[in-house]
Amino acid sequence: MQIKFVSVMVADQAQALEFYTKVLGFRKMADIPMGEYRWLTVISPDGIEGVELVLEPMSFEPARAYQAALFGAGIPATAFITKNIAAEFE
Repeated sequence: MQIKFVSVMVADQAQALEFYTKVLGFRKMADIPMGEYRWLTVISPDGIEGVELVLEPMSFEPARAYQAALFGAGIPATAFITKNIAAEFE
């Protein structure tokens, strides 16, 4: 069994896509219109093959409340790892 999709709640899908692709080096995998929003996924060049990060819109109140509660408690919703943070920053 494998994990295929992991969601990250984002306030703005276009802005999140730009950040994940241009700043973090992820690659856009899927971009499908879904009414007002999109099914939008990215993949990490260093990640496990087949796993996609879903840039999920915070379009309904339970999602916003969940994210705010995690932030308020200091609990990370998602964690990324690297062997060399300075190189990643550069």
